[in-house]
Amino acid sequence: MKTVFSFLLIALSFSLFAQKDDLKWLDIMLANYDYPFPANHLDLNVQQQDLKMAYMDVKPENHNGKNVMLLHGKNFNGAYWESTAKKLIEKGYRVIIPDQIGFGKSSKPAYFHYTFQQLAKNTKQLLDSLDISKTAVLGHSMGGMLATRFALMFPEVTDKLILVNPIGLEDWKLKVPYQPIDWWYQNELNKTYEGIKSYQKSSYYDGKWKPEYDRWVNLLAGWTLNSDYERIAWNAALTYDMIFTQPVVYEFQNIEAETLLIIGTRDRTALGKPLVNEEVRQTMGLYDELGKTTHQKIPNSKLVELDEIGHLPHIESFERFIQPLLNFLEN
Repeated sequence: MKTVFSFLLIALSFSLFAQKDDLKWLDIMLANYDYPFPANHLDLNVQQQDLKMAYMDVKPENHNGKNVMLLHGKNFNGAYWESTAKKLIEKGYRVIIPDQIGFGKSSKPAYFHYTFQQLAKNTKQLLDSLDISKTAVLGHSMGGMLATRFALMFPEVTDKLILVNPIGLEDWKLKVPYQPIDWWYQNELNKTYEGIKSYQKSSYYDGKWKPEYDRWVNLLAGWTLNSDYERIAWNAALTYDMIFTQPVVYEFQNIEAETLLIIGTRDRTALGKPLVNEEVRQTMGLYDELGKTTHQKIPNSKLVELDEIGHLPHIESFERFIQPLLNFLEN
């Protein structure tokens, strides 16, 4: 029995290290990573520097005259919208998928003052360059905070607003002690394949892992092999500070667009949990409660709760996610 156990332990260890050894080095702008649709770049001059904002723009032959813009979350880029985009395109929607500055195939500036307002203005400039004057705006996680800010700044452009497990439904500053950007930076520098996978497994999927989730770990972990990883980590730290210090929770009542909240109620995502005691931690990221309170704050909103689903409904349970989305867009 002991011999069998030792063999299994060695086999498991070999499997873990084999995965890590097979990890692909990724370019700082993901030049060696294929997106599901052709990626283009918009040239921006922002904060006295020239930057490139990546985006995918797919207009189907059966275009129904409507557009949907998909905004990614903190630990992701536009590529994870593949299944969502394909279904929307099939239904006749033109789909625009930006990578925000600091993410995916977009520039990673050495210094940048990140604000949701600046990212929203960049995104509006992208739409202007594509001659798009009206679009539904869908944001997930951090993208939900950005989508909210975009809808507040550009109500005339926002046809409908969809928030999928958005972060920022509570103000973490009220519970979590502030940490300087250097603290977030050190956390990013310490990231490993194993650490990234462990976080996603426990935080996103309630410990239930599927092989198709590996690609989202590899996208982050592949960057840790890059000699420019310090630049990537610095941008990640700056965006964490942006999220923590720029809440949108106090402005939900000002949203004018018809809004759909799609909430996986198992989600417990919240910034700064390791910095508070267990008692406080248990009060944070309660999406089964936050979805309801946010629905009450947004004037013309609808709430769809997905029980037993976590932070990534469009990845974890696509069919349960996509139907209410299509119903909302079509009505």
